[in-house]
Amino acid sequence: MPPTSADDLHALIDARHPDPFSVLGPHRDGADWIVRVFLPGALGVGLEPLPSSNDGVLPMHRIHADGLFVAYLRTAASGTDRHPPYRLHIDWPQARQITVDPYAFDLLLGELDLHLLREGRHWRIGDCLGAHAMSVDAVSGVRFAVWAPNASRVSVVGDFNGWDGRRHPMRLRHDAGVWELFVPHLGANERYKFEVRTAHGTVLPLKADPLARMTEAPPASASRVASASPFVWHDNAWLAERVHRAAVNAPVSIYEVHAGSWLPACGDDPPPPDWDSLASRLIPYVRDMGFTHIEFLPVTEHPFAGSWGYQPLSLYAPTARFGDPAGLARLIDAAHVAGLGVILDWVPAHFPSDVHGLAHFDGTALYEHADPREGFHQDWKTSVYNLGRREVVNFLIGSALDWLRRFHVDGLRVDAVASMLYRDYSRKPGEWVPNRYGGRENLEAVAFLQMLSERVAQEAPGAALFAEESTAWPGVSAPVASGGLGFDYKWNMGWMNDTLRYMGRDPVYRRHHHDDLTFGLVYAFSERFVLPLSHDEVVHGKGSLIGRMPGDAWQKHANLRAYLGFMWTHPGKKLLFMGGEFAQQAEWNHDAPLAWQQLDDPACRGVQRWVRDLNRCYRALPALYRLDAEEAGFTWVIGNDRDNSVLAYLRFGTPAHADASPQDVCLVVVNFTPIPRHDYRVGVPVAGRWREVLNSDLRCYGGSGVTNGGQHGQQGHRGHIGTSGTSGISGTSDTIATIETQGVPSHGRPVSLGLTLPPLGCLVLTPEE
Repeated sequence: MPPTSADDLHALIDARHPDPFSVLGPHRDGADWIVRVFLPGALGVGLEPLPSSNDGVLPMHRIHADGLFVAYLRTAASGTDRHPPYRLHIDWPQARQITVDPYAFDLLLGELDLHLLREGRHWRIGDCLGAHAMSVDAVSGVRFAVWAPNASRVSVVGDFNGWDGRRHPMRLRHDAGVWELFVPHLGANERYKFEVRTAHGTVLPLKADPLARMTEAPPASASRVASASPFVWHDNAWLAERVHRAAVNAPVSIYEVHAGSWLPACGDDPPPPDWDSLASRLIPYVRDMGFTHIEFLPVTEHPFAGSWGYQPLSLYAPTARFGDPAGLARLIDAAHVAGLGVILDWVPAHFPSDVHGLAHFDGTALYEHADPREGFHQDWKTSVYNLGRREVVNFLIGSALDWLRRFHVDGLRVDAVASMLYRDYSRKPGEWVPNRYGGRENLEAVAFLQMLSERVAQEAPGAALFAEESTAWPGVSAPVASGGLGFDYKWNMGWMNDTLRYMGRDPVYRRHHHDDLTFGLVYAFSERFVLPLSHDEVVHGKGSLIGRMPGDAWQKHANLRAYLGFMWTHPGKKLLFMGGEFAQQAEWNHDAPLAWQQLDDPACRGVQRWVRDLNRCYRALPALYRLDAEEAGFTWVIGNDRDNSVLAYLRFGTPAHADASPQDVCLVVVNFTPIPRHDYRVGVPVAGRWREVLNSDLRCYGGSGVTNGGQHGQQGHRGHIGTSGTSGISGTSDTIATIETQGVPSHGRPVSLGLTLPPLGCLVLTPEE
C-alpha cells in the first residue's frame, strides 16, 4: 500500500489541503484502486464494493488517529479507467451511516458553465452556483458550488458534518475560481455554510452562500438547501398579457407594501405573518381598492429588520421571516390569478458588512471595491459592489433574472440608482475617485444598468424596471440604443418633493408657492415617470401624509383628498405607500401593524373610498393614462391662478384634441384653498353637457357636499363637520352633477363651463355623449 505523504496528511488534518481530491477518494494503484477517506470522529469505516458480493464490507485501515482510513478496492477488469462503485459504512459514536463517498465523483460543473462564469455572462448563474438538490450518477444529494478565487481552501459545513471544516473540503476549478463538491444523501432544508481559508492561511468566520435560494430565519444566518420540486403555476394567462399591464399607455397604480407590517393584528398575541396569511388578506384588499400592482419593499434576505430589506445579503433568497420560497410563489401566483402584478424592490447598490456575508468573502475585496473611497458607503455604512468586475455584474444581473424567471415577478424597482451613478455621491472632495476621464460619473455603473436593462428585456419579456433615481441624470428611461439607461420608468422625486412641500403650507401662503405645483409639467415628458408617495415620505420624523397637511382635522383630510386627486390626474403612473389610502395618522413603524382601527373614523373611511374611486376612474378613463409620457396628453387650461390657488387642465387619450371622443378627454379642476368658488369660468374643447365624475368634497368621502348639482352649492365648507375630525357622512352618495357649456369664450376655447369649486376639492369632469 503506497504511503500517504506527510505533507498531504498534515494538510488534510489541519483542513488546509488545497486539492483534497488528489488524496481522498479512489486512486489507481497498479491494477487495483486505493480508497482514502478522512472522517474525524469516526470509530471505524468499512468499504462495500458494489454490487454487493460475498466479500461483504471490507474494513478500512486507520492510518492516522485523527480519522484517516484506507483500503484497497480490487477490480476484476484490469486497466479500466473508471473505479468500481462502492459505499462507505461509517461507525459514529451514536449511529452507523451508510453513504457514498463524496470524493468518488468526477468533475461536476461543465466547461460551458465555467466558460460563461469566467466571461461574466452566465445568465442562469443561480442554476450553476449555490446548493442544488439533484442526482449525480443515480445518487441523490446536493451539489455545492461557490466562487472564491483567492481562497486557499473552502469546505462546506453544516448539520450533516457537525460544522467541521475538515470533513468536506471542496475541489477548486482553477480557471473560474469556483469550488465544488457533491455531498450524497442530503436534501432540501439542509443547513449549511462555507468555511473559507484565505491565501494567508486565516480561517474566516463561516460564510453564508451568496447564491443560496433559501435561508434560515434571522437572526440565524445559515443558508438552506432549497427544494428542487418545481412550483406549479396557474398564471399562464397573466404572463401572456403582462407586457401590456405596465406599458406606458396602460393604467399603472401601485400599492407599496412592507410585508412585515401590513397584516392586521388578530388577538392579543397574533402569530407572525407568513406569505399565505398575507396573500389571503392583501390580495383581495388591493384588488378591491382598484390598484393594478403590489410593490413589496425588498424581500431578499437581510440580517437587520430595521433596514426594511434595503441592506440584503442573500440576493437569491426570499426572507425566511415569512416562510419558505414556495410561500412567496403562492402569493405571486394568487396575485396574478386575481389580475394584479407584483413588483419587488431590488438593491444592487450596496450590501452590509456582516461577517457571515459578502464582505471580504475569500479574504479579499471580492464583491466590493478594496479602496474605501469607492467601496464604502458613508451614509449607510455598507459596502459598495465593484461593478467593474464582470463576475460581480454577473452575480447581480443573475439575481435580477432569477426573481423574474423563478418567481414570475412582473418588475423590479432598482433602489438607490443615484448613489450608483455618481462617484462623489454623498462624498466630500478628496473622498472619491474620479473616473478615467476625470469626471464624477460612474461609468461602470452606467454599463451595468444598461446591461441589466438589455438582459431583462431579452430574458424576461414583459417585465418592467423602475429606477429610484433622484437627480436629473438624462435618459434614465430612454433606450440603451439611444444612450439611455433603458429603464421602463423613473420615480419622479422632484414632483414628490415640490408638491409635498406645497401641501404642507397653510393655504393662505400657497399663492406665493404656486410654482411648486406647476413646475413638474416643465419636465413631465422628459422621462416615463412614476409619481411616488413612498415609504420614505412617512418615516424618520417626516410624519404621515395626513400629518403633513395643514389645518384642523377636517381640512387635513380635505387637503389629502385634493392632493391625491391632483396626483391621480397628473401625468405619470401612481405609487402610494400602505396606510396613505386611509390617512394613517401616525408615522409608519415597521415593527407595528398599520392602524387599521382608524377605519372606525368616517373621515378615514372617506379617504379610503376616495382612493378606491380614484383608481376606478383612472382605469376607466383612457385620457388619464394613455398618453402619460406625451405632451399631447396634457394641456393647461388654468395654470397661473396663484391668487386663488386653483389649477385646471385637460387630459387626453388621443393626440387629436379637437376630435377627441368623450372617453378621450377629461377636465380636472383643483381648488387648494378652503374657500368655495362659484361660477368659476373654465374653457373646454367640447360643447354640450359635462358630467362631474369625481368630486373629493362629496359627503361619502368626508366632504362638505359642495357640488355642481345645485342642491349643495351654497353649503359652507365646515357647516356640518367639527374640528374634532368627525364627519357627517350620511352613508348615501351625493347627486352626481351635470353642467351645460355656455357660449362664453374662455381660455382660448369657444365654450366654457361656469363651475362651483368645492373647498380644498378636486373635480374630474368628462363630456357626455
